[in-house]
Amino acid sequence: MPAAVLTSKGQVTIPKEVRDRLSIRKGNVVDFIPEGRGYRIAARLGSVVDVFGMLPKPPRPATIEEMDNGIALGAMENLANDRS
Repeated sequence: MPAAVLTSKGQVTIPKEVRDRLSIRKGNVVDFIPEGRGYRIAARLGSVVDVFGMLPKPPRPATIEEMDNGIALGAMENLANDRS
């Protein structure tokens, strides 16, 4: 079973075996989830930065009127869904 030592600053190094199994690397966030009398660790994989640039750029920026119309249409759709 992998183990780690707590430093005087309250830090631990996650053993390589555990990092590999969780697919975590430098910069990833690790959550500590209360479970019974202990904690479970879970890696938060992926971030907004990972998806940056995946969508193509629109041919032109939307106008304020187009944005307002889109917001209004979405609001009407939400209202219609709430009533059904």
